[in-house]
Amino acid sequence: MNERWAWPLLIAGLAVLGVVLAVADISIAARWPTPFSDALVGPKYGTVQAVPMRFDRSGVSERLIFASPRGIGSLVPYLALRAFLTNGAGLVLLALAALVAFPTRARSAVERLEARHGVEIALGAGLVMVLLTLAAATLLRFTLLFLAAVPLVLVIALVAALFGIACISLAIGRLVHRRFKLPAVHPLVVAFAGALVVFDLAVIPYAGVFALAAVAMAGLGLAVVTRFGSSGGWTFGDLNF
Repeated sequence: MNERWAWPLLIAGLAVLGVVLAVADISIAARWPTPFSDALVGPKYGTVQAVPMRFDRSGVSERLIFASPRGIGSLVPYLALRAFLTNGAGLVLLALAALVAFPTRARSAVERLEARHGVEIALGAGLVMVLLTLAAATLLRFTLLFLAAVPLVLVIALVAALFGIACISLAIGRLVHRRFKLPAVHPLVVAFAGALVVFDLAVIPYAGVFALAAVAMAGLGLAVVTRFGSSGGWTFGDLNF
C-alpha cells in the first residue's frame, strides 16, 4: 500500500469507529441509561417511537431507524453521525485551535507528558486540582462577596483542561505515529488523529464517560504541572526565595 494513503485511511477508520461506537451507545442507552451519555451523543431514541427532530423536515431521522437484532434498542446511524459532526468536530477543532495558538507551549507540555512517569504525574495532579476546584467552588458559594467568582474558577479549570486535552491528543497521535511507523506528516494531522482517538474513547458505551473524565483530568493536571506549557515547568523550588 502506498504510504501516502496511510494517514487518510487511519483518520477515516477512526471516524467510522467513532460513529459505530456512538450507534452502540445510543442503542444501549435506549434500554439502560448510560452515565452522562446524553452529553456525548445527544438525546436518544426510544425502542418504539422516535423523538421528533425540530429542524429535520426531510424525515431522514425517522427513516434511518433500525431494530436491533438482539432487541437491545433501536440503531440510529443518523444520530450517531450528528454526534460525530457536532461534538466530535468540536473537540477536534478546539484541540487544533489550542495547538495553533500555543505551539511552543504545547510542545513543552507534550514533552513533559512523554517523559518518564509523565502520565502518572498528570493524572495525580489532575485529581488534586479537581478536588481543589470543587472545594474552592463550594466555599465560594457560601460567601456573598465571592459568589460571582465561582463561574470564573470553573472557566479557568475548563480552559486548562481543554489545553491539556489538546496536548494529550498530539501525544496520542505521536504514539500512533511511532507504533505503526507511519510516514512523516504535518503535526496538525497527527493531532487530528489523536483527537479522534479521544472522541472514540468518549463514546464507548458505559466506559466512555469515565475515559473522557480521565483524559480531562490528566489534561488539567498537565496544564498545571507545566504551567500551561511553560519551559520552566512547575516546582516547589519556586517557593524558595
